[in-house]
Amino acid sequence: MRQELLSLPKGLAEDVARNLVMVANLIDEDPEQAYEYSRIALRLASRVAAVREAAGFAAYATQKYSEALAEFRAARRMSGSVELWPVMADCERGMGRPERALAMAGEPEVQKLDKAGQVEMRLVAAGARRDMGQLDAAIVTLQSSELASSAVHPWTARLRYAYADALLAAGRENEAREWFAKALESDKDGATDASDRLAEMDGVEFVDAIDELDASDDIIGTDDLDETDDLDETDDLDEADEPEQAGDLGDEEGLDEEVIEVLADERDADDLDEYRDADDQDDERDADDDREDDADRRS
Repeated sequence: MRQELLSLPKGLAEDVARNLVMVANLIDEDPEQAYEYSRIALRLASRVAAVREAAGFAAYATQKYSEALAEFRAARRMSGSVELWPVMADCERGMGRPERALAMAGEPEVQKLDKAGQVEMRLVAAGARRDMGQLDAAIVTLQSSELASSAVHPWTARLRYAYADALLAAGRENEAREWFAKALESDKDGATDASDRLAEMDGVEFVDAIDELDASDDIIGTDDLDETDDLDETDDLDEADEPEQAGDLGDEEGLDEEVIEVLADERDADDLDEYRDADDQDDERDADDDREDDADRRS
């Protein structure tokens, strides 16, 4: 790819390279976004085989099989390589033409593929057989020296998984369980869901953590929560009914200024009445003292 980009002006090559990097980074997690970056790279450098190949894989990841096939064909014409042959055949399957995929599996190009490519072509051919309802033929297609080998290669887990899945579809459950186990044993990178398939066959159900939390909420019950809320509201009412502590009215929070003045006037009035009562009592005592003094003088 680097050599191909060197044929472009430096600035253009850098722009194309950045978009191709984004395609590679996003194609598994966000294929739609990867596809958009591939279209940008394609507009910038449509005559570069690596760009056409990247655009093909981005379209393939978003199930745009017709578009992907066109890009793969263009990349193959430009590069002369046959390595895209299996994925081109799989595009034919995606377009609902499994018979064309089978025809491609018998073409001389397959013999030019490396071992990984030949295994990939076998997987595509078996898938095409299954598309056509030929389960037994699909099983036979997958039976090969690569399947029987005890050596583990990057494609081993996928090959064993496809064989197990075909066996299960044919109703051969015991054999399918055995090969799912073998697939799991060789699947170091988690490329398949063999463990889930085994668990499913054994009747094991996985409960999501979120579901468990929802179940715990059901145990508590909404009625209990409502009662708790009622208790909190009762506490608030009790606190509201408690009498205010005596103190400086100016320190009271939340009181309107006019209310404070009224309360102050009422307090001042109470104090004045108390003062008047005390003054009247003093006057009476003074009058009594004067009468006693007059009595003493007369005597």
